Amino acid sequence: MSSLEKVFHVKEAGSTAKTEVLAGITTFMTMAYILMVNSRMFAELPGVSYNAIYIATAISACIGTVLIGLLANIPLAQASAMGANAFFVYTVCFGFGLSYANALVLVLMDGILFILLTVTGLRKKVFEAIPTPVRVSIPAGVGLFIAFIGLKDSGIVVADSSTYVTLASFNLLTGNAAWKDIMPMLVTIAALVAIAVLTCKRVKGAVLWGILGGTAVYYLLGLTVPGFYGGGGLTGDLSFNPLAAFGDFGRYAFGKVFTEGFDFSAYLADHSGVELAVLIATTALAFCLVDMFDTIGTLYGACARGNLLTEEGEVPNMDKAMLADAIATTAGAICGTSTVSSYVEASTGIAEGGKTGMAAMVTGALFFISMFLSPIAKLVPGCATAAALVYVGIMMMNCARSIDWLKTEEAVPAFLTLAMMPLTYNISYGIAFGVISYTLISVFTGKARNVKAGTWVIAALFAVMFFVTH
Repeated sequence: MSSLEKVFHVKEAGSTAKTEVLAGITTFMTMAYILMVNSRMFAELPGVSYNAIYIATAISACIGTVLIGLLANIPLAQASAMGANAFFVYTVCFGFGLSYANALVLVLMDGILFILLTVTGLRKKVFEAIPTPVRVSIPAGVGLFIAFIGLKDSGIVVADSSTYVTLASFNLLTGNAAWKDIMPMLVTIAALVAIAVLTCKRVKGAVLWGILGGTAVYYLLGLTVPGFYGGGGLTGDLSFNPLAAFGDFGRYAFGKVFTEGFDFSAYLADHSGVELAVLIATTALAFCLVDMFDTIGTLYGACARGNLLTEEGEVPNMDKAMLADAIATTAGAICGTSTVSSYVEASTGIAEGGKTGMAAMVTGALFFISMFLSPIAKLVPGCATAAALVYVGIMMMNCARSIDWLKTEEAVPAFLTLAMMPLTYNISYGIAFGVISYTLISVFTGKARNVKAGTWVIAALFAVMFFVTH
């Protein structure tokens, strides 16, 4: 205990070892859903397995959480960021046409750029270059984006030839829908309501319990679906060897960024080198911006809730916390997952009394242990994890209240930022529309001098992206 005191200064912070352990466990309970959600999302990509991403997610979360505990000595935790993972899978891979390994290169570039910006102190200048209405609305746009993905993955929202999207049919009476299709949608709705109710009642780990409860209901209702237990409804392969996932991790994820990532020949077969260069620059920038704003917002929000801010209103050891995030993102790219960022869910651990990095170490240890539970996690159905996507998306909408919707010069860029993300299925397009519209409005209202030099550069980059790559 004396050595722990020297490292984390638990007593000096007004806490105890027992409190820090409980806080670390609480944080893990509220974050554990990312292991299943991230794995299922990435498993949609060709040549990528659920098991491989499960291990990659757990390892990168462990690394990031331990680093933020050791370097910054604050009770936060990190894992693959919600929103960035959807951007990786649905926009960069399925949308732009890059391979899984190619996309990892962009995440690696994001991590390295983030490290350089933090070490050199340029992070603040990049942060200030993004107009305030755009900066504030990015999390809300990402929230709408991942909530839409959750509704789509659950089958509740489906494609329509005339209106593009519509509500799936729940009509059993006329035979428009079959019970085997309706049942998973009902599970998603039930799990979402359960998460909301548990959160209202301040139950720790509400999202995780909602997912587990939805899983139980899914398999219980499976008894009413003919052929369900013959393979049609089971999501796992019923192989309970915990070491098998590590084999998949080494085969499909670890190091792919180096062995296959820099081979862009498949993309270049249909695109020019200029298109590729602009795509890499703008997409890596989008990854970095989302990562940076997410991390800064989470650090301030979580620390403020726990009264951990300094007298100047700053996050303690802010630069070290940002550095931990950047290193974790780089490690995540090597492991085979998307951007790693701090989680606001850690505020539940802070509310439990956590004040030092010792709580983060406990959370990191639990992520390490979870690596050996992949066979069980794989049994969680997509309809249960979809509820978590929708709920997290809802929570990310909170920042929209900070926008002054009565000021046109703020409302238009903010709205375009948050609306274009789900409507175009692309986070970078949302940021681009927000920055470009803000710049144009400023120019034509005689306020061009208020536009920072960095804003001009970012707006120009995104404009080139539209004219060259889209």
